[in-house]
Amino acid sequence: MECRIGCAACCIDISITSSIPGMPEGKSAGQRCIQLTEDNRCKLFGRPDRPKVCISFSPAEEYCGSCNEEAHDRFALLEKLTKPNSK
Repeated sequence: MECRIGCAACCIDISITSSIPGMPEGKSAGQRCIQLTEDNRCKLFGRPDRPKVCISFSPAEEYCGSCNEEAHDRFALLEKLTKPNSK
């Protein structure tokens, strides 16, 4: 599976606690990464300063689903399930 251009679910729906260029404290869930272009492409893709957590993501059906809407729903659920005291 390849990343769907314009989806950006992993760049919006999950929190990132490591530093991102322009966001030294990371980002909260639901917050757009500052490194996303207007059409939801990563400005850091392929660059060495891209956060390790971002490099570790690979598109997969279990996370990305079959469309952008499914991807956003699945990443939002993943975020909820990985937070302490989540139900």
